[in-house]
Amino acid sequence: MNQYVVTPASGKRLIGKALVSHPAVSSALESGSIVIVAGTTNGYVAEEILASIGQAQGFDRSRFFRGVTLPPSQPRTNTGRLPDESEFPGDVIITNGVWQKGKTIFDVVVDLKEGDVILKGANTLDLSRKRAAILIGHPKAGTIGVALQAVAGRRVRLILPVGLEKRISGDLDALAAQSNVPGAQGPRLLPVPGEVFTEIDAIALLTGAVAELIAGGGVCGAEGSVWLAVSGNAKQTDTADSLIKSVASEPLFRT
Repeated sequence: MNQYVVTPASGKRLIGKALVSHPAVSSALESGSIVIVAGTTNGYVAEEILASIGQAQGFDRSRFFRGVTLPPSQPRTNTGRLPDESEFPGDVIITNGVWQKGKTIFDVVVDLKEGDVILKGANTLDLSRKRAAILIGHPKAGTIGVALQAVAGRRVRLILPVGLEKRISGDLDALAAQSNVPGAQGPRLLPVPGEVFTEIDAIALLTGAVAELIAGGGVCGAEGSVWLAVSGNAKQTDTADSLIKSVASEPLFRT
């Protein structure tokens, strides 16, 4: 068993690398549609998936998000959005292996069908139950509100890439009830159905090794980091060691 410190940025890169190999993603790349909804974790996912099909040129993840959590000293609206969104590039839509530049989920949701995939980041992770929830600042529930039309209405697959730094210990439904009650302040909270995909899942998919969360925290750029204990046979742990070390120097996210 080996132990590793994984920063939030390294974790995002790890998740992105693994989702390229996800069976549902691979299938939709060949024949179908993939919608990568803008978000900080999904920026890494989009980079890796676009690179895998040779179409990464022109993609910039620096503004690939709608709402974002920033330090209190940095300007943003009360919904987490930046005051100036003129550089927002749209979501990444890939249809039959071709990036449809400039489109968003709102442009394509009515055309999505069973076998297609939506990748949507999350803000809250219940790791023990493999459930996730999303902060809502839009009066019509934003992109997840639109995505659920296809997920519940047409069995489009929803995958939720989410870093372990977003883990909580409470019950998501109870937390949502508290957040959504009339008179409450701040964003609403929406627990959603879908396949939660964390750094633990990324390591398992790419190496076969088992990763467990054993500690967290850090300073001097390691804030939000997680300690992972990784075990398996010699081949699995060697592969995991190389994989985790390959993302260890991932720089901090910058807008």
